[in-house]
Amino acid sequence: MRLRGCGPRAAPASSAGAGDARLLAPPGRNPFVHELRLSALQKAQVALMTLTLFPVRLLVAAAMMLLAWPLALVASLGSAEKEPEQPLALWRKVVDFLLKAIMRTMWFAGGFHWVAVKGRQALPAEAAILTLAPHSSYFDAIPVTMTMSSIVMKAESRDIPIWGTLIRYIRPVFVSRSDQDSRRKTVEEIKRRAQSNGKWPQIMIFPEGTCTNRTCLITFKPGAFIPGAPVQPVVLRYPNKLDTITWTWQGPGALEILWLTLCQFHNQVEIEFLPVYSPSEEEKRNPALYASNVRRVMAEALGVSVTDYTFEDCQLALAEGQLRLPADTCLLEFARLVRGLGLKPEKLEKDLDRYSAGARVKGGEKVGISEFAAFLEVPVSELLEDMFSLFDESGRGKVDLRECVVALSVVCRPARTLDTIQLAFRMYGAQEDGTVGESDLSCILKTALGVAELTVTDLFRAIDEEEKGKITFGDFHRFAELYPDFAEEYLYPEQAHFESCAKTPPAPIPNGFCADFSPENSDAGRKPARKKLD
Repeated sequence: MRLRGCGPRAAPASSAGAGDARLLAPPGRNPFVHELRLSALQKAQVALMTLTLFPVRLLVAAAMMLLAWPLALVASLGSAEKEPEQPLALWRKVVDFLLKAIMRTMWFAGGFHWVAVKGRQALPAEAAILTLAPHSSYFDAIPVTMTMSSIVMKAESRDIPIWGTLIRYIRPVFVSRSDQDSRRKTVEEIKRRAQSNGKWPQIMIFPEGTCTNRTCLITFKPGAFIPGAPVQPVVLRYPNKLDTITWTWQGPGALEILWLTLCQFHNQVEIEFLPVYSPSEEEKRNPALYASNVRRVMAEALGVSVTDYTFEDCQLALAEGQLRLPADTCLLEFARLVRGLGLKPEKLEKDLDRYSAGARVKGGEKVGISEFAAFLEVPVSELLEDMFSLFDESGRGKVDLRECVVALSVVCRPARTLDTIQLAFRMYGAQEDGTVGESDLSCILKTALGVAELTVTDLFRAIDEEEKGKITFGDFHRFAELYPDFAEEYLYPEQAHFESCAKTPPAPIPNGFCADFSPENSDAGRKPARKKLD
């Protein structure tokens, strides 16, 4: 697969607004990876602060949480479903003021001495929903505590000691993972609050649904935009020289981020309230279009690109397996195009054997765009042409169907490396004994990793102990069991750091303050995922 094919000619119509000419984040800027490297001087500073300021800050923050707890407990008594009284009673105004002051003191103790606020926060009657991005850390709670806006959270959060009481005070919208109807109820509740003419607190939602490294804005989930109500975009910035804030899927863990951030003398954060965005009639009918257009406005304010990568791509990029994807892989773009063409990974996985049989019949014969479309059972379109170009390395308008099947296998089952390699051996192997040569192995592994160039000579020689000039899948399998880290040793020997293999990622779940409550993405019935903690 060639890297120069990774940029789409045009964004898909279903997710782009009019005139939305945009580029994907460039390969190598994986939005789900955060590298944090400290200089010798910075390490010395952290060591000194760990022994001096860190314990003091931690104690003050804990004390502020404990001080806020009884106030939040008293104020949250009663039915959470009852519409707030208007105007607020004097005692509630006092409690609200005290809680904001306590929370601000907690952040001050943590090194956030000044919080720069730009723009004007809209009144609840003007915009019932605030959409915040980029979502990159649990420190994104700062604007929540400053405004005491409601949030969308997992129902399990209310049972957390102390924190659960503070959460209940801001009257959140809870999403239950065990209730199959919970997501629909969530959308209905947001609609009800949005149509209350400002009687309910505003709802803050992180539409990305997961944490990134802030280098781009990933696809917004449509849940916040389904009600069709005006929203106020809010952008967050952390202009610190050393980024100890970002907590994403690959990089420092939650406790390490907390420790390093509290060891910084000063931490900067900027909150900018953009003008209220009122949807058009077309956007009200199409939440995905509404979400995309709001994202474009926020990306322009931040000065970053947008990408159609999603939370599901995070799972692909960081999936466990012996061939974990490098940072410059084309397979994330391939996965985006698969989704854009309406191809469902679940169905594709069931049809992999059929696809591989069809590709094996063709052998090494290359096909044009029309036959490629017929093979995938989709019409010719710009999206399909973009996908076609990923495999058209020569630029002659011909591709090998076997490469497409290997890429589909990786996207459908990213953690099952050996299953993909076995499928590839069946397509590339000789008719009589199923063996492949070095050039075929190179093609298989290049496609499985989504890279343009790959040297496999040393790996092939290591597997081919008898120097036959050919190997079987059995030979490859035995070698992989003996040397499970063969990719790092043989395929990337000169790289000091293989970004996608730094550590085994935790089970992916949407983290942060905005649960994914889009009805079409219901995960009812799935096994509960582990929490994203180190």
